[in-house]
Amino acid sequence: MHALRIAARIADAIHNLWLPLYVRPFGVRLARGARVIGLPILSNKAGGTIHVGRGVVLCSRSRETALGVGHAVVLRTLAPGAEIRIGEDTGISGGAICAQRSVHIGRNCLLGADVVVCDTDFHAIAPEGRRHQRDPARIGCAPVVIEDDVFLGAGAIVLKGVRVGAGAIVGAGAVVTRDVPARSIVAGNPARVVGSVDRGTGID
Repeated sequence: MHALRIAARIADAIHNLWLPLYVRPFGVRLARGARVIGLPILSNKAGGTIHVGRGVVLCSRSRETALGVGHAVVLRTLAPGAEIRIGEDTGISGGAICAQRSVHIGRNCLLGADVVVCDTDFHAIAPEGRRHQRDPARIGCAPVVIEDDVFLGAGAIVLKGVRVGAGAIVGAGAVVTRDVPARSIVAGNPARVVGSVDRGTGID
């Protein structure tokens, strides 16, 4: 076991040495001290911005996180000028973040295993031509903001136009379709307020 730990540390050191070369073609800006565990899936449209702040951890390896992950971390801008910004000391395990316009995640946030955050519906609501519809005006899209110190539980989904207030908790598997008040606890589909971080929840 001791030899395996040493081998893993050596592999991680090599990984961190060539990581800047891996992310550079995608235009990803990694601040000093950001850690990338395993290879993320990156896609950045020309003119897009993906900024990963100091101390951020992006974990794409199941053995490095308690619940494991279903897939690697995905960071993807979908249109020129779109941006993803991840604040300092935020941790993401196997999450998928997609921005047609913008997704901003604050400092000291926790995104549990396989969280999804997206600012677009990806496809039009009207069924006619939905599969091949590419007109942004016909596809719902609005910026997403996740403020500082937010905890998104495993499998939570945050949809377009949502602001999650500072210090809030989003329960595992919740589907967030509207703004979440600061320091509140929300759960369910669609997510609703079930308590606050100061008083706990009303769930027995």
